Amino acid sequence: MKKILLFIFIFLLLICNINAINIKEDKIKVSLNKCIDGDTARFNYQDETIKVRFLAINSPELQHEKQLEEPYAMDAKNYTCDELKNAKEIYLEFDPNSDIQDKYDRYLAWVFVDNNLLQEKIIEKGYAKVAYLYGDYKYTNILKEKQKIAKKNKLGIWKDNNDLNYYYLLVTITIIIIIFISLLILSLFIKKK
Repeated sequence: MKKILLFIFIFLLLICNINAINIKEDKIKVSLNKCIDGDTARFNYQDETIKVRFLAINSPELQHEKQLEEPYAMDAKNYTCDELKNAKEIYLEFDPNSDIQDKYDRYLAWVFVDNNLLQEKIIEKGYAKVAYLYGDYKYTNILKEKQKIAKKNKLGIWKDNNDLNYYYLLVTITIIIIIFISLLILSLFIKKK
């Protein structure tokens, strides 16, 4: 019975990893397939296209059906895309203290553009913050130092300006209007009865 359970367990492990690329080196050379936003891109690796979430950073979110665009989201995307499109060489490095993939099946990697750590450059410009640390990753101390400098110099997302205040004001006003209209409709409905 133990042998059968062991066989089933090994079989399930193999099935679960069938979508994972075979990574034998610490660094793999890739080419850009598509830039998605400030911290995500698709790369060509061997005969596959892989989606990669840049390890240890989070850039502002672009607009999508459930969310308004956050301040500096397009700046972050444009900067990241320019860096990737103009790169002569792109390498991905997988951190031994991180999972290979996240819950969305995106690979988690350090991204090197012409031998420079892209996450460091993005943080340095103030287009992302250090985030999603679930272990002691290889380059996080560098990122944290660059983030301190970006904060001190009020760059990008760390800038004290009216854009961020305007964004929150717009969201607050929208919520108040929705509540007001809902109450108005509700009161009209109650009066009719």
